[in-house]
Amino acid sequence: MKRILLFVLTNVAVVAVLGLVSSIFGLNKFLGPRGLNLGALLGFALVMGFTGAIFSLLISKMVAKWTMGVEIINDSPDPTHQWIVQTVRRFSERAGIGMPDVGIYEGEPNAFATGAFKNSALVAVSTGLLQSMNREEVEAVIGHEIAHVTNGDMVTMTLIQGVMNTFVIFLSRVIGYFVDRVILRNDRDSVGIGYTISVFVLDLVLGFVAHMVVAWFSRQREFRADAGAADLMGTTQPMQHALARLGGLQPGELAGPVKAMGIGGGMGSLFSTHPPIEDRIRALQERR
Repeated sequence: MKRILLFVLTNVAVVAVLGLVSSIFGLNKFLGPRGLNLGALLGFALVMGFTGAIFSLLISKMVAKWTMGVEIINDSPDPTHQWIVQTVRRFSERAGIGMPDVGIYEGEPNAFATGAFKNSALVAVSTGLLQSMNREEVEAVIGHEIAHVTNGDMVTMTLIQGVMNTFVIFLSRVIGYFVDRVILRNDRDSVGIGYTISVFVLDLVLGFVAHMVVAWFSRQREFRADAGAADLMGTTQPMQHALARLGGLQPGELAGPVKAMGIGGGMGSLFSTHPPIEDRIRALQERR
């Protein structure tokens, strides 16, 4: 319920901020009967900005299972599978969330969590992870993914992505209209080539800026998930060891919908969804 309320308030806040900024800067005088309708544009930007992000979140479990070839092992009789399931169950109970679906997939070392709701999420680990780490390290990785679920990171990232999409759509079209009508002095009833080109270029440029903002939030989320794993295990050492081990491995590539929810990745660039391994280890060492 809290996350539904957060989503509604975020929608309202985005529209309010864009409307307020438009009024303060007098954009209405440029949006006349022959041009853009500000109210319609706000609605269009909001719907287009959030629809894709929300739809992606709602189908994330299904898409992850299909694209990654995840085998659900909650009822598997295999001893290793049972140990993974029991580890997820123990951490879930400790974190106060519902038991997720637990899966395993073929691939290089990695793991991820996804799902629209924290009480019905999916936690999956790769065969490469199980083969390259000892059980304590695997438990730390599972704790990291459970922390993602507990923190509601899937919903949070969807909200941030939706807000960024909305701003990109709105600003690119307002600026494009300004370029077309004011700078290029197009006085025809329809928008001209200046608007079309400006919107195309600005969608790309502002899209890159938006991705940097989303990636920054994602990197902060990784630090919190590392700390969450340490709290679930009662010590930072297993997570440090798991990260150190991962630093010497090549993390497996995850499919688009779950790429930001893995355990590895990134060299700390502006576009990276994960901080450098050494920074994550240092943050855990400072918690002691």
